[in-house]
Amino acid sequence: MKNRYEALLVLNTQGKEDTVKDVVDRLESEFQKEGAEIEQVQKMDKRQFSYVAGELDAGHYVNFVFHADPQLINKLRAKFKLDPEVYRQHYQKLRPKKEKKERGAKKLAEAS
Repeated sequence: MKNRYEALLVLNTQGKEDTVKDVVDRLESEFQKEGAEIEQVQKMDKRQFSYVAGELDAGHYVNFVFHADPQLINKLRAKFKLDPEVYRQHYQKLRPKKEKKERGAKKLAEAS
């Protein structure tokens, strides 16, 4: 069964600010290659970190919402850990998205 997940990736684009779109497109294709169904991609621009914990003081944030099997998360985590352009990553399981049309149809059926 496929679950709905959110992946927040912080990209290391130091010195290559103009290639962010290419990196995001490449990461999106990596998700799809592994079998994830992308629902939404949010590019959240470059942000300063609240404290410096490593060699970077800022990063480009990208949020992916996708459907995948639970075992795929560990595979993606391991794959992106080796990618030099992915500085940090965080995955979270989301609730299934409810269809608005279904709710409306149920209300109409109950009213009849």
